[in-house]
Amino acid sequence: MTIKEQIKESAEAVRSKTRFHPNLGIILGTGLTQLADYVDTDTVISYKEIPHFPEPTVESHHGRLVLGVLSGQKVLVMQGRFHYYEGYNLKQITHPVRVMKELGVKTLIVSNASGGLNPQFQPGDIVVITDHINLSGHNPLRGPNDESLGPRFPDMFQCYEPKLIARAEKTALDLHMQLRRGVYAWVTGPNLETAAECRYIRKTGADMVGMSTVPEVLVAHHAGLQVLGFSVITDMGLADALKPVDLAEVLRVARNAEPKLTTLLLELLKRTKTFA
Repeated sequence: MTIKEQIKESAEAVRSKTRFHPNLGIILGTGLTQLADYVDTDTVISYKEIPHFPEPTVESHHGRLVLGVLSGQKVLVMQGRFHYYEGYNLKQITHPVRVMKELGVKTLIVSNASGGLNPQFQPGDIVVITDHINLSGHNPLRGPNDESLGPRFPDMFQCYEPKLIARAEKTALDLHMQLRRGVYAWVTGPNLETAAECRYIRKTGADMVGMSTVPEVLVAHHAGLQVLGFSVITDMGLADALKPVDLAEVLRVARNAEPKLTTLLLELLKRTKTFA
């Protein structure tokens, strides 16, 4: 079965359960699930009910689609994403983005939890992603290209939409909320970085490092979607002051930062006439 056939089969499974037509997709990252509670829900679909959707194996990733209205926007929210370190291939990881496109989504908002590399950052900070660096050596667009899905050589210039970044910054300013700007580096994980790796990644120009997001953004951009990304700093990877990472503490920091990011997104969606 071709990728295109898989996309259509997944989309038809969603359409069989709802007539709702979203135009905004949202992927919620580690510890960031609260936003879905604010959706005026039309339909909730478990990933298990959708052909070709993997199942998340990571704590705090629920594994369901929530479709409905959020701050006046017609949204499709992914509660839980997939990671390369879970053993899935990049086609599987990014398949939901293709399905979003097939269902009518025009803009994708992604969120994640990451380790801070910029010494001006601190745990709990929210960062709007301005660009990314792929340090994995892998790419979901590798292999034969279907021109009906996107170009062979997609240009990644401004892959995070500047107008949406500016709108997010203006919203944060009006809310008296600090919003950092930063470049996100993707590594495969699942191990956390050594001190030498933190130093190296920082020297490449990255402000934070994590194990997700970039594959989805590559495919979203390939498919012609606008992208806006946010990262919550859950721990610091300062090479000369590195400390052991406590996963429970990482999740606690993410949960504590979640209300701020939720407030920001709700207001941003409210202020935006359309994401079409």
